[in-house]
Amino acid sequence: MSCISLKRLTFMFVIACVVWCSSIGTYIARKGNYRKGRSKWNPPHKTTPKPKAPTHSIPPPSIGLKSLTCDALEPRAFQDAWSDACKVERSTVLVPPKFTFLVGPVSFSGANCQPNIVFQLDGIIIAPTDFQCWGNGSLPWLEFTYLRGGVTVQGKGILDGRGSRWWKDDGKEPKIPLNTSFQQIPPIQVIYLLQFPPTPKDRNEFSGNMPRKKPTGITIRNSPQFHLKFNHCKRVVVHVMTADSPGDSPNTDGIHLHNSQDVLIHSSNLSCGDDCIYIQSGSTNVSIFNVSCGPGHGISIGGLGRNYISKACVSNITFRNIVMHNTTNGARIKTWQGGRGSVQGVVFSNIQVSQVVRPIVINQFYCGEKHKTECRNQTAAVALSGITFEKIRGTYKDKAVDIACSDNVPCRGITLSAIELTPAPNERPRTDDTFCWQAFVEFTAPMVPPIGCLKTEKLLNNKAQSNRDVC
Repeated sequence: MSCISLKRLTFMFVIACVVWCSSIGTYIARKGNYRKGRSKWNPPHKTTPKPKAPTHSIPPPSIGLKSLTCDALEPRAFQDAWSDACKVERSTVLVPPKFTFLVGPVSFSGANCQPNIVFQLDGIIIAPTDFQCWGNGSLPWLEFTYLRGGVTVQGKGILDGRGSRWWKDDGKEPKIPLNTSFQQIPPIQVIYLLQFPPTPKDRNEFSGNMPRKKPTGITIRNSPQFHLKFNHCKRVVVHVMTADSPGDSPNTDGIHLHNSQDVLIHSSNLSCGDDCIYIQSGSTNVSIFNVSCGPGHGISIGGLGRNYISKACVSNITFRNIVMHNTTNGARIKTWQGGRGSVQGVVFSNIQVSQVVRPIVINQFYCGEKHKTECRNQTAAVALSGITFEKIRGTYKDKAVDIACSDNVPCRGITLSAIELTPAPNERPRTDDTFCWQAFVEFTAPMVPPIGCLKTEKLLNNKAQSNRDVC
């Protein structure tokens, strides 16, 4: 990324020099002619600078926060500011500091927006916990969608989902009132900020083409579920972001990518109760570096292939310079039995783990805890190839390496290089600290602990990739 910026900077500098030198040359020539009386020199015409793009500030809360009922919601002020900003390119919507806004469902649509709108979050936005504020339950909280001209979400503000109210649900007996027309809880943070999960028939309503999103410096805390989700997005940049929810908060993924391409995530701190970064089908060209993860479930690709109908396709994913502490997994790829599609071109590099239960995981037999009834032995599987784990160092609590690949669709082109993992304090080494099944693996020293279960490709039945796995 820095190389691209440097090239652009150099190019701009060269152009500036050419224009400047050309102007000086013309001035000297004309000045000489003027002295000879052949022509009169006129000073260059001054160009009028472009007017500064306007800023539309959200007014202070009109009701205040003494009563956190649905009557105190402030969606209209946000919608009006957004509507005004959309009229002028590079306009800013300002959520001012020193104020806390109780905001219910509101959608920021860019279908009629000028390009490069800025959403400057310097204040605090909190979500309502009264289920009556959410209509039929499928309404989004803060939704950014159809922003074809790009949007930048930045600032030093806070989004507080106040998720503890929703975490009480144990998945079987909801402990909060529910609208009977809506069967999924709790509200989910998707499409950039917080949002309820859509019902199946409305699922596509919460998708959109949202290029060049750049949330910077924002803290999202106490998420009811996902902190930040990108769905059908391109050219996404996330940096200097903090996700902050307790380690025991259910389903609170940090950053969720689904059907998104050309994504850069860096310089962020993610603490949650599920995967710090969760990559789903349709994601490609993703680079993630300088990220701190923990507590949480680590960084994951998948689970993929659950519905057995559409192909699960993920490619060209790089995780680099990641620090993980007190997570259940480190670098993980998980797929359901019976799926189809492929995962290829994945690199986990220079990852430091501390008291991580299982630092290196490939699991083609994944089955979520809440979906045990769906799980059965099947021969089909999402194909995995070109997976590299390198420079993985630190301490583990259970298994250093846990690779379980499909009997019928084994993992191919797996590389383990410079693995140095030792038991965490008060943990004793065991004979089953590593596990490997049906994987073609190539490895280079150092390799700690020893991984004796790895197989070379010639020892396994070489099966060509089927059409059901080609993406």
